[in-house]
Amino acid sequence: QVQLIESGGGLVQAGGSLRLSCAASGRTFTSYAMGWFRQAPGKERDFVAAISRSGRTTYYADSVKGRFTISRDNAKNTMYLQMNSLKPEDTANYYCAATSSDLSITEYEYSYWGQGTQVTVSS
Repeated sequence: QVQLIESGGGLVQAGGSLRLSCAASGRTFTSYAMGWFRQAPGKERDFVAAISRSGRTTYYADSVKGRFTISRDNAKNTMYLQMNSLKPEDTANYYCAATSSDLSITEYEYSYWGQGTQVTVSS
């Protein structure tokens, strides 16, 4: 199995940027496709972005396309989410997750989850 730890969250003004990191330990990082999800207070957890094992294929939710960039450094066992042009509606707890399946946007296909990192965007 793999353990995941997110970092990089914080408070930022609308229009600003943050970069989230997800550090993995345990089983070989390249065994997993990875994803980012987020959950706002009182709402369900939503898909944000996903990346294949090699990093060559990515997929984004429409709400973040063109503003967020997912990437991974397999040599460092780390995945990233660069978030630009942040909006108040991006405020949420952001989770990274790992799946043994192919790249997926579906929450239930992810077996391993981090504890989350809070992102708050002020207007």
